[in-house]
Amino acid sequence: MPVFDIATFTLFALVAGLLIGCVGIGGVTLVPLLAYVGGVPIHTAIAAAMFSYLVSGAIGTFVFARNKSIRWDMTAWMWAGAMPAAFLGALAASAASGWILEMCIGALTAASGLNTLLAKSGADGVEGSSLGKPALAVIGAITGFASSLTGTGGPLVLVPILMWLQLPVLTAIGLSQAIQLPIAVLATAGNLYAGTLDLVLGCVLAAGISIGTWGGARLAHVLPRTTLRKVVSVLMIVIGGLILAKILYGALVA
Repeated sequence: MPVFDIATFTLFALVAGLLIGCVGIGGVTLVPLLAYVGGVPIHTAIAAAMFSYLVSGAIGTFVFARNKSIRWDMTAWMWAGAMPAAFLGALAASAASGWILEMCIGALTAASGLNTLLAKSGADGVEGSSLGKPALAVIGAITGFASSLTGTGGPLVLVPILMWLQLPVLTAIGLSQAIQLPIAVLATAGNLYAGTLDLVLGCVLAAGISIGTWGGARLAHVLPRTTLRKVVSVLMIVIGGLILAKILYGALVA
């Protein structure tokens, strides 16, 4: 891999890692940057991104756990649903056509951001609130499948769901950090089985994302929670809209 490409992809991962650690949804930026700016095939971009989330998941979980921002009583049940679903999602991604994956990524990103932006303003979710074990497993399964299918990582799917269910934003982001790791492990196993993983690219991304995630996770405990909500929602709407606009433009000029 040329030095320029290594530097470029590392920068992409650094930005994504910063956003993953800070607001929980930076993974949605990584695949579009790789595919649309870096020229990486969409299936390769998704597989390499999921591999790099092994690192961001470990670092994010460590920092949030150290700050006591992870509800472990909820995490285990989410893992139970997320892990098998992540493996199946990776296999589905390897078989799906590129434009379908792009449309899923764009629609999921924009809809999640819009839902967060239009959610009732005012007090943050109720501190200490929880969900039933079956509900947590189902939410984990949805998160695992959708995340590995699109290469966006667990936070993009999980944070809006938990915020919609009125959990505190910092709790939602903390849980989204913890769910990254098992999803990344099973999705990477699926991508290895399907033959879509570029290990060199994955390691380059992992190097950049590790630094960004560490800084972002520390920043998340400093910024006001209302600011976090606004950053999450606006960023997702803008990125999702750009992806969908690209797909529409491609269809019109084809």
